[in-house]
Amino acid sequence: MQFPILQGKPAVRALAAAFAAIFTLSPLHAEESAKEPHFHEHGQPAPDRDAANEVELAPIVITAPAMNAPLEVRLDPKAPQQPLPPNDGAGFLKTIPGMSVIRKGGVSGDPVFRGMAASRLNILFDGEQILGGCGGRMDPPTAYIFPDAFDRVTLIKGPQSVLYGPGASAGTVRFERDPVYFSEPGWQADSAVTGASFGRHDIFMDVKAGSPQGYAQGIVTHARSGDYEDGDGKSAHSRYERHSATAILGWTPDRNTRLQFSAARSDAEAAYADRGMDGSRFKRENADFRFEKSAIGGLLDKVEAQIYYNYIDHVMDNYSLRHTTGMAMASNPDRRTTGGRLAFTLYPQEELRWILGADWQSNRHTGRSGGRRGAANDYHDQKRVEDARFAQSGLFSELEWLFAEKDRLIAGLRTDRWRAKDSRRQINLGSGMMPSYRANPTANARRTEHLYSGFVRYEHDLPLGTAYAGLGHSERAPDFWELIGKEAAASLSVFDTLDTEKTTQLDVGLTWKTGPWQGFVSAFYGRIDDYILIQSNYTKPGPMMSARAVTVARNIKATVWGGEAGVHYRFSPGWKATASLAYTRGENDTDHHPLGQMPPLEGRLGLDWESGPWSAGALWRLAARQNRVAVDEGNIVGQDLGRTSGFGVFSMNGGYRWKKRAHVTFGIDNLFDKTYAEAISKGGALVPGYEQTLRVNEPGRAFWLKARFTLE
Repeated sequence: MQFPILQGKPAVRALAAAFAAIFTLSPLHAEESAKEPHFHEHGQPAPDRDAANEVELAPIVITAPAMNAPLEVRLDPKAPQQPLPPNDGAGFLKTIPGMSVIRKGGVSGDPVFRGMAASRLNILFDGEQILGGCGGRMDPPTAYIFPDAFDRVTLIKGPQSVLYGPGASAGTVRFERDPVYFSEPGWQADSAVTGASFGRHDIFMDVKAGSPQGYAQGIVTHARSGDYEDGDGKSAHSRYERHSATAILGWTPDRNTRLQFSAARSDAEAAYADRGMDGSRFKRENADFRFEKSAIGGLLDKVEAQIYYNYIDHVMDNYSLRHTTGMAMASNPDRRTTGGRLAFTLYPQEELRWILGADWQSNRHTGRSGGRRGAANDYHDQKRVEDARFAQSGLFSELEWLFAEKDRLIAGLRTDRWRAKDSRRQINLGSGMMPSYRANPTANARRTEHLYSGFVRYEHDLPLGTAYAGLGHSERAPDFWELIGKEAAASLSVFDTLDTEKTTQLDVGLTWKTGPWQGFVSAFYGRIDDYILIQSNYTKPGPMMSARAVTVARNIKATVWGGEAGVHYRFSPGWKATASLAYTRGENDTDHHPLGQMPPLEGRLGLDWESGPWSAGALWRLAARQNRVAVDEGNIVGQDLGRTSGFGVFSMNGGYRWKKRAHVTFGIDNLFDKTYAEAISKGGALVPGYEQTLRVNEPGRAFWLKARFTLE
C-alpha cells in the first residue's frame, strides 16, 4: 500500500500546511504571564539534583533508562552504569533501549539507534558538531566525548525536532553542561575515580568558583585501559589512553544573562581489533563563544548565540601500538570545522511558544601519508592535500501550542543549503604498499543541494501519563564518508551520482506513571527514499583484465519499523523491578531482501534494592539470534558478516552513599564469563600476537568500582 503523504515533497507541503494552521487557529493578541512551566524545555537544564533525588524511581545505577517525556530519554552522565561503558560517548549511550554500538576495540565505537548510524544520528557536543578526520571511522563524534565532563544527555527519537541541525532521521543526541551561576561567592568541586578489570582506571575532576558577577571552571579527565579479554580468555587488541582539559570563563551580570568563553584540548591513542592500523593520535583543539539572555519579558523571551571552532588532527599507523612485520606506514588526516547558531524564543501569546533561528557549519578535510618519523618518506615531511570541503547553512522554526489544558501541538520546519567540493585529483585503487592511482572523474566538481525537513506532533495528557503521535520528514545530504570515501557501481567516484536521502516517519507512543508503576512504549514506521547503502566486496574490473573488490555507495528504497518499551515496578519500599524491550526491522525494497546492519530483538530484566545508604542490583541482558541479514551490505561503519546466535549476559552491582558528598558503586559485568559478539560488530582483523575472531568479541567477566565525591 502506498501513502502519498509519505512520498518526498508532498510530505513537506503537508507539514507546512499543519505548521501554518497553528497560526490560523491561534488568537492574534499577546499578553504577559508565567509561561515557562507549561512547555517542554528544549535545551534547558534538567530538573535540579535535589528534586531528582525525590523521584521515587530514580536509578542508583543506570541499566535501562525510561522515556522522561514524549520521544525524549534523559540520562545523568555522572551516574554509574551497568555494564560499565567505555570511556567515550558511544559506550555511555548503549544503556538506552534501541541503542547499539558497533565495537572496533576498547573505545571509539559507533552508536546506532534503531539500526541507523553515523550522520543519521546527530551528535551534539554542548551545541557543537564534531566531525572526525579518519576515513575509516576510527574517530566518530563520540570518540571525542568524555561523558563525566557533562551534566546531562538527551536523546530525541526520530525526526521530531528541527532545532539541532539537518538530517538526524534516526534522532538527535545532546551532551550538555548546565549553565553556571553563583548567587553568592563560593566554589564547588566534583570528582570521580573508576577502577576496573584489564588495567582500566579513569579520573575526572570538575572545579568551579565564582560570584554573582561571573565564574571560572576547569575540567580534566584521564582514562587508561589495557587489552580486555573475552569469555574464552582471548585478548582483544583494544588498549587505549585518553585525556582532556577544558577551561571556561563566564560573565553573569544577572541570573538570566550569560556571556561565556571556553577552550578545550584533548588527545588519545587507541588500539583497534578490526583493522590493520591503530589510532596513535586523536588531537582536538576547541574554542567556543556563546551568549544567552533569558526571561527578557514581553514577546521576546530568550536569545541564544554561539560560535565555535574545532580542529581534529588524527594519526593512524601500523607500528605505534602493534608489532609490524612489514613496512611502517602512517596516515595523517585532519579536519577544521567552524560553525555557529543564533536562536530566538518568542511567546506571541501565553499558550504559544515559537523558536526560530539559523545555524551554519563549514569544514575542510585534508590528508597526508608516509612512513614513521625519521624514515625517508616520513609523513611529517609530506604536504597536506585537501580532498573535500563542505558547508551548510540552515533556517529553522519550531512552534509549541497549548491549545487546550491537556493538549499540545508541536510543529517545525527547516531548510538547509548544503554545498560540497570534491578536491581529489586522483583516486587510489590500490592499498598499503601498492598504491595505484587513477584520475578522479569528478575532480574539482561542486554540488549544491537544498534540503527540507519538518514535523508535526500531537501530545495529549492522560490521567496517568501522555500519549503522542508525530509525523516527521528529514532530508539528509551524503556525508564525507559516503561521498568521498566510496566508489559508484559504474564510476570511480560517487560524488555526482549519489542522491540525498529522504526519510518520512511516523512515531507514536505512550508514557505513564501510577503508584508503583512507571513505563513507556514507543513505535515507529518509516519510508526512506534514496537510502544510501554501502556495499562491500563489490566486483569491478581491475587493471590488465583482472577483477578487484571495492566498496560502493548506491541509493535504494527502504522501509524500517519497530519500537521500544519499558516498565519499572516498585513492589515494596526497597525493591524495584525493571524490564525493557527493543526491536527494529528493515527492508531493502529495491533488492527485496533485509536491510543490512539491523540489530536483533533485545530485552533487559533488572532487579534493584535500596535500604538507607545501601543499594544493590542485577541485570540480565538478552539478545535474540539475527537471521535477517544482508551480507556485505550496511552503512559507512560496517556491513553484515552473516547470521548471529543469541546470547544472555548477567551482571550485578552494589553501592553505598554518604549523604550527597560521596557515592561508591561496584559491580561485576558478564558474571558468567560469556563469550559473545554483538550482531553488528565489526569483523576481527589479523593482528600479530592476537587470535583472530570472526567478529570483535565483547569483554568477558569484569570487576569495577566507581567513587564519586562532591565538595562545596
